[in-house]
Amino acid sequence: MTVSTDDIAKHAARLLFAGTRLDLGRMAAELGISRTTFFRRAGNRDDVMGAGLRLLSDRTWQRALAHWRAEHGDAVRTPGGRLRCLAVMEEYRREVADNAGLRKLIEAESTVALRVLTDPRGAVQPALVDAHVELFREDADAAGLTPLVGLPDLAFAVVRLGESFLYADVLAARTVDLTVATTLLDTLVGGAMEPSAR
Repeated sequence: MTVSTDDIAKHAARLLFAGTRLDLGRMAAELGISRTTFFRRAGNRDDVMGAGLRLLSDRTWQRALAHWRAEHGDAVRTPGGRLRCLAVMEEYRREVADNAGLRKLIEAESTVALRVLTDPRGAVQPALVDAHVELFREDADAAGLTPLVGLPDLAFAVVRLGESFLYADVLAARTVDLTVATTLLDTLVGGAMEPSAR
């Protein structure tokens, strides 16, 4: 059986989720391919970590969306009026913060992990920004809102601010406070979109 780049990313995601350090030589052996083939298909350790973390991030985002659909169907707001994107963002951050494997990675390899997670040219952050842009666009259209700034700019600001709270313990020696993060990010998004003129 041919081992694809996707197979390697999935294997990396399983290891990261379990809190297991990525050893590329051992991964190659576990997948039954040579180190040369492994590196040719997957790149260096940062690349492999990025692919695995992106897969975990994508799955977490999709779970948050699925949870919204299970609770609210196609509605764009809760009965109390909160936008879907705000609830999805909050659930995503909570799941990331609660992921024991990710916390173990950050504790063991904070410099590498944060570089991979927050690299604007890497695998994780740009995909997360794109996911936010798509959801903001859908919510703005469905709720009749006009963004006051470009959605890519809003999404980038939201993701970067979210990162600063999610990884506050490592980045700034501060306690991770997701309640404050939610208040600030909800205010930011709410202030950046206004009802469209009829």
